Amino acid sequence: MNLARHDSDNTQEGYTSAHRLLDALNHREPQGIPFDLGGTKVTGIHIEAYKNLMYTLYGEYPEQTPLVHFTQQLAEPDTKLLDELGVDTMGLFGATPPGKTSTGEQGEYYTCQDEWNLRWKMPKSGGLYYDMFYHPLSGTDYDIEGFDWPLGADPHRFDGLGEQLVQAKSAGKGIVLGGVCAGILEMSMWLRGFEDFLLDLALDPEAACGLMDRILEIKLAYWDTALDKFGDHILVAQEADDLGTQTSSLVSPDMYRKLIKPRHKKLFDFIKQKTAGKTKVFLHSCGNIYELIPDLIDAGVDILNPVQVSATGMETARLKREFGDALTLWGGGIDTQSVLPHGSSQEVKDEVRRRIDDLAPEGGFVFTTVHNIQADVPPENILAMIEALDEFR
Repeated sequence: MNLARHDSDNTQEGYTSAHRLLDALNHREPQGIPFDLGGTKVTGIHIEAYKNLMYTLYGEYPEQTPLVHFTQQLAEPDTKLLDELGVDTMGLFGATPPGKTSTGEQGEYYTCQDEWNLRWKMPKSGGLYYDMFYHPLSGTDYDIEGFDWPLGADPHRFDGLGEQLVQAKSAGKGIVLGGVCAGILEMSMWLRGFEDFLLDLALDPEAACGLMDRILEIKLAYWDTALDKFGDHILVAQEADDLGTQTSSLVSPDMYRKLIKPRHKKLFDFIKQKTAGKTKVFLHSCGNIYELIPDLIDAGVDILNPVQVSATGMETARLKREFGDALTLWGGGIDTQSVLPHGSSQEVKDEVRRRIDDLAPEGGFVFTTVHNIQADVPPENILAMIEALDEFR
């Protein structure tokens, strides 16, 4: 197949990927739908799927492939491949300060401990990614004040970002800057344990808010420094907070409005004020979050991802109709729970066309898969997705 995209006759000379993304974000129909692969740590590709794709395209497996996210085992795709696929985005990912993580082995598992003292493990046999198994603030006897909190503005986080920025700008890419950690609610659940923190929200909201505020402080410190350094060049600031399950929101709309939304709004307002509104706020939130979307818009979200089309209530045509004037829908290009891993090539193409028909008119759409491309996705289906995007974009 001819992998090169965006070279069609109707693309004006000098119209870069950054222009294409900016048009979409401003709800103007761009010259070709922007395509994201690997611009964030929630729109990437698993190392096994990446290796299989490279073998299919070039006849050999890559000798060494760095990871952009260790626990998810996400590959850092080769820039030559991204250019050939016509990817319009480039993500800037900060570094973890040295000495703050460790890896090891525990019986039949590989293990790691991150800078939040969360512990993760992956089976040595057949393991594909790391699962969390230890929550450092779980139980009734925990000490928030004595906890070794990461420093959001640690200067080591920004090592190498300047060089990444120069590379992205020279390639004309739309630049996305990743955040410091998972979301305010999500990190709270990770640190306390899901059951403990959800009970906190219901039974001890003061303690729950205290924990969320500590995480918010770290995020604000990170974005304050990051946007001072790079804000003039950043189109998109990527945040995340999983608020949905397959069938419903994780917390009630009332609980979201009372306890979580004020913290989201403070964070998103801060990002926009730092860049005089030039940087758009991207929120990744899986699952059925339909009832929360008006509040997310009110809190300052400009871009919603992943648009989990397989979740209840997340029908693309309705989302575009009801929220397409206020939100850029970044994702929803193809279902990754069933169609992309298990469908035929024709089913993949049909799905891509249907989602483009629903989401692309009048801009406000960036094509990418629903969350990361997982290890079980055959390379033939990835290529079928690209072919369909070329044809229907």
